[in-house]
Amino acid sequence: MKLNFTKMHGCGNDYVYIDCIKEHIDISDKSLLSQKISDRHFGVGSDGLIFINPSKKADFEMEMYNADGSRAQMCGNGIRCVAKYVYDHGYTDKTEFTIESAGSVKQIFVYPENGCAKTVTVDMGEPILTSSDIPVTSVGDTVISGPIYVDGKPYKMTCVSMGNPHAVIFTGLPDSCDLDLSSFEIEKIGPLFENHVRFPQRTNTEFVRVIDRNHMEMRVWERGAGETLCCGTGCCACAVAGVLNDHTDPEVKISVLGGELSVRWDRKSNHVFMTGPAETVFTGTYDHRE
Repeated sequence: MKLNFTKMHGCGNDYVYIDCIKEHIDISDKSLLSQKISDRHFGVGSDGLIFINPSKKADFEMEMYNADGSRAQMCGNGIRCVAKYVYDHGYTDKTEFTIESAGSVKQIFVYPENGCAKTVTVDMGEPILTSSDIPVTSVGDTVISGPIYVDGKPYKMTCVSMGNPHAVIFTGLPDSCDLDLSSFEIEKIGPLFENHVRFPQRTNTEFVRVIDRNHMEMRVWERGAGETLCCGTGCCACAVAGVLNDHTDPEVKISVLGGELSVRWDRKSNHVFMTGPAETVFTGTYDHRE
């Protein structure tokens, strides 16, 4: 089967996108396809695979799989790229519309330049802080600067779900761990957090250095993908965690390996708004064999 695809990225967080609006594509094992197509040596190479579908609940649907084949609920960078794709391909001429992901509907705001979507804002909804809903095991209802031991070392984590679970670790602050973000072995410690017994559905982990109250930098280990150059939901979780720990103001710029995102936690509505770029890299055809 010949599959037409588009490679896109948001701040270096790259996915392969397959258009299922234009034509119906019958794939029996999307998980396996994601593993094959995401392979950076034998496939196209990406952090995962996203199908752009029609939706009965919203204007469009994002169906997302991680590079290891696991199904993902939400991706902030991925949903911005879906917004760019449907706008650039003329599936909508509206600059405000909705995209469904894993049953959750997000409001999208597109800012075009020369007829193409350049920057996208996503209303990511309300952050989830209740431990059982994230989920993370804890003695209380929330985990805010709570202790966790990984590989025999103590850390303080703040847990937030933005549709998927996140553990935010601040470094270089009083009563926090001391990690050099530029050199620490995230490929060693990241999997230990991801698969820690306290996270029944695994977790994404963000390691954060606060620069000032409106700026932080972050590296991320994503469940099912490893270290990525950016994680949109992770940036949102970091912004929420920064406010909860009084490290940052509700509006913050977050520098990641692949660029920068802007995140604002509107305390009145309790919604988190994420703004960033979406870029098309190339298009191609993939020969898929079941």
